[in-house]
Amino acid sequence: MQKFVRETAIAAPLPLTNVDTDMIIPAQYMKALTRSGLGKHLFQALRYAEDGSERSDFILNRPPCRAAGFLIADRNFGCGSSREHAVWALTDFGIRCIIAPSFGDIFASNARKNGLLLIRLADDLCARLRDAVALAQYAPIEVDLAEQTIRLASGETIAFAIDIDDRRILMEGLDDISRTLRHADAIARFEATG
Repeated sequence: MQKFVRETAIAAPLPLTNVDTDMIIPAQYMKALTRSGLGKHLFQALRYAEDGSERSDFILNRPPCRAAGFLIADRNFGCGSSREHAVWALTDFGIRCIIAPSFGDIFASNARKNGLLLIRLADDLCARLRDAVALAQYAPIEVDLAEQTIRLASGETIAFAIDIDDRRILMEGLDDISRTLRHADAIARFEATG
């Protein structure tokens, strides 16, 4: 799993509430057993018209947000069914962090397990951030997980809080298997006594 310590990227505003996992990646694209290639179907119905052409009014289809590494979303992002493919589609597209007031519980668990940083900020602060990045013409912002700060292009710094275990897991790039393997010696000793 890729570590997240400090990243600088374009942040795309996505002011939609209740973005469910089917909106993030429709079920028909979940046949893949690997994580690669799912990014092209991220937000399929929002990004593409029925004929397959791009919708010019969707933020991720507009420069410079085509290269967005962060999303600034709205309440209840990632609600709906428990599909890990939703996180895979986001990370395959290049999204490393989502800032929103709240997230679906299962989505949040899948995000942590796959190296996607989720930052919870108040509704009004998320709205102000979405306005600020648009006003700055989508200049990159910095998310520093070590310091737990977001630095805007204007220089303004916003603090955020994150669960201490989630922070460690993301900063060290530890997936579930890596975390288990850290105890390989203790596991081997236990097995030897059995």
